[in-house]
Amino acid sequence: MRYIRSGSFKRLFSAKRRSFEEESQTPGGCAHDDGNEAFGVGGNETKHPQKPTWKCFSYEEIFHATSGFSSDNLVGKGGYAEVYRGTLEDGEAVAVKRLTKASTDERKEKEFLTEIGTIGHVCHPNVSSLLGCCIDNGLYLIFQFFSRGSVSSVLHDENSLSLDWKIRYKIAVGTARGLHYLHKGCQRRIIHRDIKASNVLLTADYEPQISDFGLAKWLPSQWTHHSIVPIEGTFGHLAPEYFMHGIVDEKTDVFAFGVFLLEIISGRKPVDGSHQSLHSWARPILNQGEIEKVVDPRLGGIYDVAQLKRLTFASSLCIRSSSIWRPTMSEVLEAMLGGEIDEERWKMPEEEEEQEEFWGFDDLECESDSSFSTSPHDSISTRSIS
Repeated sequence: MRYIRSGSFKRLFSAKRRSFEEESQTPGGCAHDDGNEAFGVGGNETKHPQKPTWKCFSYEEIFHATSGFSSDNLVGKGGYAEVYRGTLEDGEAVAVKRLTKASTDERKEKEFLTEIGTIGHVCHPNVSSLLGCCIDNGLYLIFQFFSRGSVSSVLHDENSLSLDWKIRYKIAVGTARGLHYLHKGCQRRIIHRDIKASNVLLTADYEPQISDFGLAKWLPSQWTHHSIVPIEGTFGHLAPEYFMHGIVDEKTDVFAFGVFLLEIISGRKPVDGSHQSLHSWARPILNQGEIEKVVDPRLGGIYDVAQLKRLTFASSLCIRSSSIWRPTMSEVLEAMLGGEIDEERWKMPEEEEEQEEFWGFDDLECESDSSFSTSPHDSISTRSIS
């Protein structure tokens, strides 16, 4: 396979093979920022993490772990990747993500290096960590396996019990902390570009883990934004400035997180059967202050009212059409955890409010469907994968 013979691959992975044998990952090896310190609830942040430690697996190891990539172990499949459940010789459960095809071998290599170069250098309790990779007989990423699957699969599975409010709140806060870390805690700013319920996995105790960095972008500190073509992402989560102009920065993720919050609160999918987006449905309800109308009826009215007010307020800020009037993730966490809500601080001028009412992105999304480039990772069903 031509794309795995490049000098960059050889240098990268020969170095990682040696370093993995010499190092062992410890709690001190993580850039650990849980987004709490600024809000007086504990936590810490290290700006200079140690070298990440992940392993180069042999093809034989992952082949045996997945029983020869048996269809019985296939847990997710998309246009560009398949994910298999596996068990290593030491008994550790893993998820093996195999890149299947791309328009060119060069693009496959680029996507592989982009994802591994991003997620391979992050370490946070709410961000999925990379265990290793394999470049023999294809390109593979190996992650920890999460038996509970994704937030989307748990939230929308008609055969499972509805998540109670305490768990939903935990998922919302944990995901906010993970995203805050990507924006502020890493040595280089990471824009995820595909924050959604199917890309947030759950540990056994429902701790959220942001996953799938196939669309992620590094953003240099001196850059205010990044212009990207083609536009890639998921309908219902796209920030207006990204969808219309290809502009990407932290506020792109903030918008998507606002949709994610609404999904957690309401139990609705980001786009319903009539092609109406969740944020366009919820925005007028939230603006009218009728927050109880967005609550998932499956909760049976059992929820913490103060927490609901904070989460709905935070989501209403995140889904604002103008990125200027959206909060940063630091401010989102402050709104979610900071006690008294300061609505006056976030009140927009009348002309800005009128502009909010003007935008109608649902129609644009439907009309532009044919020219829109969706993520190659979107259609993967992340029941238990990264």
